[in-house]
Amino acid sequence: MKWNLRLVAAKRGIWKAGELRELLAAEGMEISAGKMSKLWSGDPASVKLAELDVLCRVLDCAVGELLVPAVPRHSEFTKNEIRSRKM
Repeated sequence: MKWNLRLVAAKRGIWKAGELRELLAAEGMEISAGKMSKLWSGDPASVKLAELDVLCRVLDCAVGELLVPAVPRHSEFTKNEIRSRKM
């Protein structure tokens, strides 16, 4: 999965992590600067469902906009998958 927070936020005119952090706090989601940095940088170790709920509410988006399927690189396909695609 690919974490797409910055793009979703930018589409809504939010360009800085601090701006989003303030909006989240106004909705009752107090998060540390470190956690916000991880969310913003695109490398969160984990995201709780309650956090996703608040993020979606603040950004007026669906979970599918924040979490998008990553396209596998060619090297990630197994030999069997490659063979079956050729048929």
